[in-house]
Amino acid sequence: MNLLTKILQPEGRRLEFKEEIPTNAELAKTIVSFANDAGGELYIGIKNQPREVSGLQHDQLDTIENRISNIVNDQCTPTVLPEITFIKDNGKYVIRVYIHKGSKPPYFITSKGKEKGTFTRVGSSNRLASFEIIQELERQGQNISFDSVLFFNKNHEDLSLDNFKSFFKEKTKEDVTVEVLKKLELIKQEQGQLLPTNALVLLSDDKIRTQIFPNAKVECARFKGIIPGTFIDQKTIDTGIAFQAEQAYQFILRHISQGTEDYKGVYRNDRWEYPIIAIREVIRNAIIHRDYSLTGKDIKIAIFDDKLEITSPGKLLPTVDFNEMDAGQSDVRNKVLAPVFKRLGIIEQWGNGLQLIADDLKEYPEIELTWKEPGVAFRVSFIKTNYKQQLESQQELQQELQQELQQELQQELQQELQQESLFTKVLHIVEANTSATKDIAVALGQKSISGQLYQIINQLRELNLIAWTIPETPKSSKQQYKITNRGIVFLKLLKDKKA
Repeated sequence: MNLLTKILQPEGRRLEFKEEIPTNAELAKTIVSFANDAGGELYIGIKNQPREVSGLQHDQLDTIENRISNIVNDQCTPTVLPEITFIKDNGKYVIRVYIHKGSKPPYFITSKGKEKGTFTRVGSSNRLASFEIIQELERQGQNISFDSVLFFNKNHEDLSLDNFKSFFKEKTKEDVTVEVLKKLELIKQEQGQLLPTNALVLLSDDKIRTQIFPNAKVECARFKGIIPGTFIDQKTIDTGIAFQAEQAYQFILRHISQGTEDYKGVYRNDRWEYPIIAIREVIRNAIIHRDYSLTGKDIKIAIFDDKLEITSPGKLLPTVDFNEMDAGQSDVRNKVLAPVFKRLGIIEQWGNGLQLIADDLKEYPEIELTWKEPGVAFRVSFIKTNYKQQLESQQELQQELQQELQQELQQELQQELQQESLFTKVLHIVEANTSATKDIAVALGQKSISGQLYQIINQLRELNLIAWTIPETPKSSKQQYKITNRGIVFLKLLKDKKA
């Protein structure tokens, strides 16, 4: 990549620009931050605003190179070996300092010591590493993953594993015996005892899991509008982690729409509003690759009117690049859990997850995938690029429907203004969540489905305020009801008249 192309890129995890050589302290922070993370490049002689080559004097180059080498040698521990090169661009000189990802982390500023001198890269800045981050860096230096660390507070025989054992048997046709647990490295021998690893605790149903890993959960929310605020629905998934991906996926399916777009020959073509294969893969990745050593952080799934976001604790693995989805990349943070997930079918094939995401996105040109690292986390967003246009069309449709409904449903509106009957209550339930008849009855506090409820549901459907989710198979066991645009406008008219 030539210099002109490089300087057009934003500063970030692997890239930094300086017009002049920074202070010794700032340079040392950048060097150890890059070494502790994914490696990176520092370009000296690049003006930031506007981004252009300001250049260095030719007779300064050797002096600056020696200064950089001395700072690295004197102030960085363990040893860092930077690659320093000179680049000439239209008569101007730039120094490039390339730092490889270190093989012996944590790297720190010698004079400050490990606790106060370990820095890591967060976005385009260098941050002092927390105690948890330093511990994780030490494990990386020893090639030990957090999930493989032994848990000493409870014997594996005393862990509640019933759900995991049943699930494992269902998926693999194999019983979870001591030998299987050993083979999967879910238990290890230590001083004559067989002890569980963190991975087994995370997979268990035991109370100790919620005590030791209270944030090993998924928080799901459907918000009203395009910013966090009013909840339409929310769910906390705090089961053993082998079950979390499917439950999170089902939450999303409940809150995104599916419609018949067209027919291919005689076959109906159902299309979700988001690429669900890609979403499924991102959820799987979030659970298997999250950093379980980070306390106080859980996976978050947020659904808005214009986007869907999945945020996982822990930065993207340094060897994985979301910009190169077709490259067949494969790496794992949790080296014990990953093979277990593969046995369970949660991971299908090593290295094909990003490819599946890329392929599915090709079928959704109106959805843009973006990713970023907010703090020590990784967030993937699926964004509707035509949301504004859809909103304008919906508003026009609602205005037309409003005039139409005021005339057509005048009697119903008047009745509902006087008191909120079962009619409106059912409509509100379906608005909040696509529901089956039984679900509506439960939400109303009915022990069984009453004849009156059947009558109200049929009336709402005849007025086209609600509709079947599977219209071509009315008696399907999976049949549910969803609110229509007419239903949404009806509730809005009711609210406006009451106000």
